[in-house]
Amino acid sequence: MTSTLAPEHPPAPPPARPDRHRRRVVGMLIWSAAFAVGTWFIGVPTSDPLIAFGWLWLATIAWRSELPWRQHLLFLRDWLPIALLLVGYNISRGYADKLFAPHVTELIHADQAMFGGTVPTLWLQHHLYQPGAVQWWEVLVSLVYVSHFLTVPTVAVVLWVRSRPQWARYMRRWFTLSLAGLITYFLYPAAPPWWAAKFGFIAEPVARISTNGWNAVGLHSAGNTLNALQVEASNPVAAMPSLHTAYALMAVAFFLPVVRRRWWPLLLAYPLAMTFTLVYSGEHYVIDVLVGWAYVGATFLGVGLAERWWRARRRVPSADA
Repeated sequence: MTSTLAPEHPPAPPPARPDRHRRRVVGMLIWSAAFAVGTWFIGVPTSDPLIAFGWLWLATIAWRSELPWRQHLLFLRDWLPIALLLVGYNISRGYADKLFAPHVTELIHADQAMFGGTVPTLWLQHHLYQPGAVQWWEVLVSLVYVSHFLTVPTVAVVLWVRSRPQWARYMRRWFTLSLAGLITYFLYPAAPPWWAAKFGFIAEPVARISTNGWNAVGLHSAGNTLNALQVEASNPVAAMPSLHTAYALMAVAFFLPVVRRRWWPLLLAYPLAMTFTLVYSGEHYVIDVLVGWAYVGATFLGVGLAERWWRARRRVPSADA
């Protein structure tokens, strides 16, 4: 006679897996609240790349809070050198106007040649800008303008989380484009419309209004931070090329090959909105934008050829093999 004896203690149920989705929602809500409070009282973190990447690092922790701290420290390994390079870039571009006198009239004449003798910035401000009043579209202008400081690094961090090879491809293009722009700022300092009007090269006044919209929504600190950045930490004659529009186009062009064409107009609306923002607000001429787009094309072509050459070189067996 046989009998089956039940175990004295039933096996413990497997430990419950953490609810990753719930943790992400809670983590991102906490991060968003902290970021909103910081923006309200201090301003948008645009003046210091270390602060900006600190916020992005916290976002990756909130998104992947279930991972051990060793994994989160990998962000510092990959991003700290890049953040330090950007700090050096910001510092060096402030000295880019010390070698040569700024170019002014050539840019004015280029825009006039393209638009029948009219400078588009003057035309837009004459028809849309009202001194002392903030129009609803100027809120959008301020939002688009500040997105320049956030879009490219945010896309880079998302790629870093999802696909490190794609992150590396993106970073090579970002670094090359930034380096090309910085070299141009040293060799060809160029004044924007507001600067040309301030020093009498344009007879009509040009208002610098890229941050006006923040006052309409109560984010005075955000506007003050950007104004301080424009005055203290920027090169006032770094208009050629426009890296604002170049970065916007780069961020979009990187994804065009993998996005269905029906979505292309929506994506391309972003660099076009940045173009309107910069020309309307007196920050750039149209010629600056076109040259910036040309730099993006040259960057993608050059980096793409270099990547293909490197892959082919790695596939070729060595002579000693």
